[in-house]
Amino acid sequence: MKRKTSARTMRHIMTSFFSLCMLFVLAGCGGGANQAQQTQQPAQQQATTEQSTTAAQPAPAEVGEVREIKHAMGTTQIKGTPQRVIILTNEGTEALLALGVKPIAAVQSWEGEPWYDHIKDEMAGVESLGFETEPNLEKIVSLSPDLIIGNKVRHEKVYDQLSKVAPTVFAEELSGRWKTNFALYAEAVNKKAEGEKVLKEFDERVAAAKEKLGSKTATKVSVAKFSKKGVQIYQKDTFSGVLLEQLGVARPASQDVNNFAEFVSEEGMSVMDGDVLFYWVSEEKGATDITNMAKKWMDSPVFKSLNVSKNNQVFQVSETIWNTAGGIKAANLLLDDIMKRLDVQ
Repeated sequence: MKRKTSARTMRHIMTSFFSLCMLFVLAGCGGGANQAQQTQQPAQQQATTEQSTTAAQPAPAEVGEVREIKHAMGTTQIKGTPQRVIILTNEGTEALLALGVKPIAAVQSWEGEPWYDHIKDEMAGVESLGFETEPNLEKIVSLSPDLIIGNKVRHEKVYDQLSKVAPTVFAEELSGRWKTNFALYAEAVNKKAEGEKVLKEFDERVAAAKEKLGSKTATKVSVAKFSKKGVQIYQKDTFSGVLLEQLGVARPASQDVNNFAEFVSEEGMSVMDGDVLFYWVSEEKGATDITNMAKKWMDSPVFKSLNVSKNNQVFQVSETIWNTAGGIKAANLLLDDIMKRLDVQ
């Protein structure tokens, strides 16, 4: 009797123990499920909040949207907003910077090591690709860009190679009419609205400067370049020429034509005359041959007979700002320089 009672007691104890264990297991499973749900729910709520916030912010194009850009070489599809942009012209570099886009690589400036003084701070950390006449294709490939911007005049022969690396957009030409290229670049990097704002602000600056010039717009401004190729007068379809035209500034008859430039001889240097002559010397750093040539011209009897010489209105200017940089930043600096040279505050 005692053994039976003891057995029944043991069975009861074991049954109770088993039931208690099951309760712990079930409680543990239930707790794990609740914990996972509690972890996921805030994440889902956060995602919903982020989606609502993103949807509330207007954007020029969604991240995955494919845009078709028409350019000098055809049509290129670009997805969303490019983040790793390579630029292959000097004027294009200035355009990107003005749009708030820092390229991962760019062709080096015509003067500087490797960037012009007026952009070098903004270009800190940007890879140099050599000069725009012969950019380093191997380096371009190694940088894995998602957009390449170039120019048909400079890079037509390598377009096919570049377009296999990344979507590639080329401007048609390089001339003083930089605004056309600027608008294309802005569209390519998905900043069309920002580009329109930059151009509007520039045009407003020019309009205000033109008003300040007043009667001084009648001043006939002559522009010339001294280089190893010879001496040229710069006409209206040049970087400085386009801005002078927008300002309404007069030009000598020889330069008041829609061409780029014309070589002149020592005997025919009278075509350089005007009310004021701005010139630059295109010469490698440390060299003096072209500087000496310019001095020889200006010491000649023919040059001394010109009005600009007799009135002491001959001024050397920066080739970078007046000619080679060719972009929006240089255009603003050129505007400042013209106003200063014509003594208008």
